[in-house]
Amino acid sequence: MSRPLRLVRILRVFSRYRLDEFINPALLPRPAQWALKVAPWRLRRAPDLPRGARLRKALEELGPVFIKFGQMLSTRRDLLPEDIADELARLQDDVPPFGAEQAVAIIEQSLGRPVDELFARFDRDPLASASVAQVHSAQLPGGEEVVVKVIRPDIESVIRQDVALMHTLARWVQRYLPDGRRLRPVEVVADYELVILDELDLGREAANASQLRRNFEDSKLVYIPEVYWDYTRTRVCVTERIHGIPVTDLETLRERGTDLKLLAERGVEIFFTQVFRDSFFHADMHPGNIFVDASDPADPTYIAVDCAIVGSLSDFDQYYLARNLLGIFRRDYHEVAQLHVECGWVPPHTRVQDFESAMRAVCEPVFEKPISEISFGQLLVYLFRTARRFDMSVQPSLVLLQKTLLNIEGLGRQLYPQLNLWDTAQPFLERWVQQRYSPQGMIKRLQRHAPTWLEQLPQLPEAVMDSLQQSRELEQRSLQQQQQLDHLQEALTARDRRRKQAIVASVLFGAAALAAAPGGWQWAMELPAISWLLVGAGLLLLWPRRG
Repeated sequence: MSRPLRLVRILRVFSRYRLDEFINPALLPRPAQWALKVAPWRLRRAPDLPRGARLRKALEELGPVFIKFGQMLSTRRDLLPEDIADELARLQDDVPPFGAEQAVAIIEQSLGRPVDELFARFDRDPLASASVAQVHSAQLPGGEEVVVKVIRPDIESVIRQDVALMHTLARWVQRYLPDGRRLRPVEVVADYELVILDELDLGREAANASQLRRNFEDSKLVYIPEVYWDYTRTRVCVTERIHGIPVTDLETLRERGTDLKLLAERGVEIFFTQVFRDSFFHADMHPGNIFVDASDPADPTYIAVDCAIVGSLSDFDQYYLARNLLGIFRRDYHEVAQLHVECGWVPPHTRVQDFESAMRAVCEPVFEKPISEISFGQLLVYLFRTARRFDMSVQPSLVLLQKTLLNIEGLGRQLYPQLNLWDTAQPFLERWVQQRYSPQGMIKRLQRHAPTWLEQLPQLPEAVMDSLQQSRELEQRSLQQQQQLDHLQEALTARDRRRKQAIVASVLFGAAALAAAPGGWQWAMELPAISWLLVGAGLLLLWPRRG
């Protein structure tokens, strides 16, 4: 579909769900206000649905790329009203599968061999179909049961076309919606473009899965399916097939006698382990990507799939995030405000007292609830929203972290409503901070950096000499520039002096000519006194001064 036709379809969906009601006409240019008033869709009544539901249905009708965008947008609760964020969170990938012949063609083109040679069995009917890819079950020649993930044909061109239109719409939203600038739609679309284009590279997803698998290789917390690299390319990925219970199937989990309290607490532990121990976390842990191995109901294990979106934190962000979270646990708002300034999350000119007061106003009503009812993820959203009022810059890693924490906490409370995330998380964070700054932790970090430092050590004297030489050259250039400025200032002063002297000479010459003329002095004496005062003042101002 060409871009003009696609835009026409978008406008039709826009009008069907009366999304024009999101626009404040007062912000539009006058011609656009008139166009909006006489637009034909105003003859149609808006569907009898809340605004969030209308937006969700519009995105569903526009297809997979817009559905995926709505899912990502629903995680930006620091930007959206709650009713819209809640509604967008309901978006699901319910996309018709593409033909088996196309899937086979993509596999054979990517792997360079016929499907019948690659697999002992390949099931033409897909197990699942999503917006970007679909999955088929298969068996390798060695007998291993696997799943084959295949990128949709021509999806990249569709994505790029739709993202280009989203950029246009985002600029309109930023310009004409009442909260357009605060919502930062252009920035959100740019983030989405990076995320969805990364999802088109299944090799990247496989690498993420391999890293997560290594991180939890000897752990009972979570299991990551094995990647079969000989069968994995950019558009095809083959991984071990897992058999688990969907984490949302609470009825089956209860029938098996699964320890749901332990399962909920392990979800929290998985999150904090990934963030603080590994600094590499699965950032798309919604229920559709999580299963449970309940073969031992008293010791259940999570199974995580679809590792396309991951996040990581620098040592700097890890440290400040841990201290911020502990400060929130302890209700030490001054420390949290000070940390935000120290780590650069808010501008350095921010008044710590003002920020502290704003956070106290947000947090205290929340802390009045019973501890088991407090949503830590939601509290983090409130804090980010407050920080935005103080020009907090967007931290992409923190947005992913916030989204993941909301997913994990929501999942934990679904499994075990009495989950106390605070009691689970606080000891973990305190241990992490103690270990990080214990002698053993310091030695480990020194050992990690020692090879780099030793490699650079022989170059240190030369680097110091280069630095000193550059400093001397910089000082000499600065001195030369200062001398040039002094010469220029002297030249300008001399020119100004000559100009003033020329004016004075002209005035004196004129006075002499007036005196020489017949009756000149008599005429000059008849001028008003104020005129002579002005002439005298002008001569004093024009007279060159020393220094």
